[in-house]
Amino acid sequence: MSLFNSENKYQPLAARMRPTRPDEFLGQEHILAGGKPLREALDSGSLHSMILWGPPGVGKTTLAKMLAELCDVHFESVSAVLSGVKDIRDAIARTQQNNMSGGRKTILFVDEVHRFNKAQQDAFLPFVEDGTIIFIGATTENPSFELNNSLLSRTRVYKLKSLDSETLVKIVDRALKNDTSLARRKLQISQQHKSMLASAADGDARKVLNLLEIAADLTTDQQITAQVVTEVLSGDSRRFDKGGDIFYEQISALHKSVRGSSPDGAIYWFTRMIDGGCDPLYITRRVVRMASEDIGNADPRALQVALNAWEAQERLGSPEGHLAIAQAVVYLACAPKSNAVYSAYNAVLADVDSQPSHDVPLHLRNASTRLLKEMGYGEEYHYAHDAADGYIAGESYLPIELDGQQYYHPVSRGLEVRIEEKLAALRELDKNSSFQRHAQKPGDDKAPEDNNK
Repeated sequence: MSLFNSENKYQPLAARMRPTRPDEFLGQEHILAGGKPLREALDSGSLHSMILWGPPGVGKTTLAKMLAELCDVHFESVSAVLSGVKDIRDAIARTQQNNMSGGRKTILFVDEVHRFNKAQQDAFLPFVEDGTIIFIGATTENPSFELNNSLLSRTRVYKLKSLDSETLVKIVDRALKNDTSLARRKLQISQQHKSMLASAADGDARKVLNLLEIAADLTTDQQITAQVVTEVLSGDSRRFDKGGDIFYEQISALHKSVRGSSPDGAIYWFTRMIDGGCDPLYITRRVVRMASEDIGNADPRALQVALNAWEAQERLGSPEGHLAIAQAVVYLACAPKSNAVYSAYNAVLADVDSQPSHDVPLHLRNASTRLLKEMGYGEEYHYAHDAADGYIAGESYLPIELDGQQYYHPVSRGLEVRIEEKLAALRELDKNSSFQRHAQKPGDDKAPEDNNK
């Protein structure tokens, strides 16, 4: 037999252990269990175009191949990493030729479909629409953000889950029992060491099988020892796809833990991101944002603590600076919370965006030249420090059209309790003052009184 015969070609354990039936496909019961839409389509042989969305190593490619095999459908594969429009056209041409000759239906599987640009994604549309192909795209990224709406509207999205440790241990057991090479050697590995491999694989079936295969290669007898497992796992890091879904899920979890006053959750997600290789300075920038968005004036020290952590990371680098960031994260999580400044900023942004550009009232303008002074700039401006309590009751600092508008509403937590008390006292002074800068707003029928006399 030829050395280059495909039957003799080496395949890694992960490829040899691809499931071929739904009952072998572990961890995705939410889409493959009896009665689920994808399982019903599989059982009836009525496949539809779809997007398989999930992290690496959960079986997206395997599932597509299994669908083709069980439904007796021709399988064409294109990689968005290696292919261009020409490769798409060639695959479509082969499919059309197959259809014209009375052949089977064709699944066109596109791996990493999110890497195709809009024009490349649009190239599939007419062939999906006219039934030339059954389109299956695989992506690790959120299809809502990475795929064209026109393509999404013609497909159904299935979310594949990351595999838990129990499922990964089952996959290890199945490989030890069913893979010819491993079964022949009668390899043994303790439950503890299986769990260590599963933990290191971090939800990725392909990775746990790769780790098992390396451990088997390093084992000279039937027992995979603790020493072998330790050697295999040395230098291993958890999954953290910078810029991908997992990245944004973890920074979201960190932010929500801080907002929810959970120091344990906050430091956990911070440590997970650092362990996965996230740039610490990216985290510090987000922590500074949290200090203003979710704590604000309830504890103004939070912003300084966050900035100090940023400076410590820049000066010390990694890993020494990580502890300063951890300190800031815990402080922010424990601090009283207020989004009053954040809400006020967004409310003003909405008004600025939806309203005309209101003029600065004359009394707030700076009379920097004689001409401007003659035009009334700065006229009747009251210098706050001249007042006994440093406050001009009845004065207005907003455009005339927005007079009386209140954007900032302090919450009843932290320092903002005191701030609200002060603002309430100032509003009472305004209410009782005989001086009112704007007795009426523009557009009132009656001419405004001259309050500057």
